[in-house]
Amino acid sequence: MNERGESDYSEDMQSFLELVNVHVARGATTVLHEINLRVEAGEQIAILGPNGCGKSTLIKTMTCECYPLAMDGTRVSIFGRERWDLTELKRRLGVVSAELPGKPTLRTTGRDAVLTGFFSSSTLWPNLTVTDAMRARAEEVLALVGAVGIAEKPVGQMSAGEQRRVMIGRALVGSGARSGDTDFSANEQMLLLDEPSNALDLAAQQELRTMLRGLAQQGTGILLITHCIADILPEIKRVILMRKGRIVADGAKEKLLTAPVLSELFGAKVQMSEREGFFHAW
Repeated sequence: MNERGESDYSEDMQSFLELVNVHVARGATTVLHEINLRVEAGEQIAILGPNGCGKSTLIKTMTCECYPLAMDGTRVSIFGRERWDLTELKRRLGVVSAELPGKPTLRTTGRDAVLTGFFSSSTLWPNLTVTDAMRARAEEVLALVGAVGIAEKPVGQMSAGEQRRVMIGRALVGSGARSGDTDFSANEQMLLLDEPSNALDLAAQQELRTMLRGLAQQGTGILLITHCIADILPEIKRVILMRKGRIVADGAKEKLLTAPVLSELFGAKVQMSEREGFFHAW
């Protein structure tokens, strides 16, 4: 999509997401208006906007936690399908927010927390069967996110930065799995990151961004929801701007991450700088 809302992508590319004329209400209030959005599998995108602009509701629409209003022409397609079993969909999507899902038990280790991603559970309950293939995949993902050293550490004793690594590992472990639990495809994984640097100190933010850059360079699709400009990785080339529940611009990062554009978006005077592929605003 470009700034005029026209698609820059060919129709024969594999699509992760297509939203057409989507309106979403929370309670009695419509919070998303006329959303038209196409995201290709493996694409890295940032969605940027002020607090309350509808970013998190957009994520919930992608994960089928929120449903669009029934209107003429409305269409939601995820990985080419309009209907999903939610358990199956969760295996294809890795969603990471600032909080751990559910309440892990006191004895839940980093490794166990990653394994729960196969079951969308908060802990490894006795009725859940973990196969050898799942354990092998978990070890692979722990290495991928730099969490091997905390694999045996209880989640409750981890720092916020360590927990975020485990959460990303949990999100990755099941996404891309298609045939039972043995077929994993990195280029079919999509990470949906909702304000991932919240509550992290500067060192943890830097570690998080380094890890995410490695995942992006290996072909993992990333859809980053943020209001922090510094979270936008150099690998992210496309930026979507939201305000008051609407997509107001969609295009190349260099065209949209400018002082005039962001000053209008946030309703405040913004100054910008760029260093080593990262943009900074103040």
